[in-house]
Amino acid sequence: MQVGDAIRTNRAVRQFAERPIAAEDMARILNAGRLSGSAKNRQPWTFVAVSARETLRALAACGPWCGHAAGAAFAVVLVVDDLKTPPTLTTPFDLGRASQNMILAAWELGIGSCMGTLYEPDVARRALGIPAGMDVPWLISFGYPHPDDDPRARPPRAGGRRSLDEVVRWERW
Repeated sequence: MQVGDAIRTNRAVRQFAERPIAAEDMARILNAGRLSGSAKNRQPWTFVAVSARETLRALAACGPWCGHAAGAAFAVVLVVDDLKTPPTLTTPFDLGRASQNMILAAWELGIGSCMGTLYEPDVARRALGIPAGMDVPWLISFGYPHPDDDPRARPPRAGGRRSLDEVVRWERW
């Protein structure tokens, strides 16, 4: 799959097939995140990979939009030392870059994904043994799309993305 095709066809997947992901494919996805660029090469992240069903269920309870984690083959929890200390804008941006690398690497393998915001980080920290001082803002669920929720089997939603002319200004506003 070409990068452009992955970008154009990728959609969030919230229902996953009951099918495991091979360890080498999980490593490939995680490595794509590790190789992401970051501001001043800080690499502020630690990725906690989770495949234990009980832990995935606990993570699913960490926010109103994390339910997809319960059915995932595995999830990656993004952890940083401190999300709020300057440079405050670069750390979330760097996590987004690493996340998108993992999401696209997974999609190339036919593996779907969905981001989730952890609104209950203390619950996630306890479930994963993460030290209290660390920030745990997001997770990404991964799994093969369930046949009932496979975005490859349906056309993109009409009006789903704004046109290029609507979002780009050349040279000036």
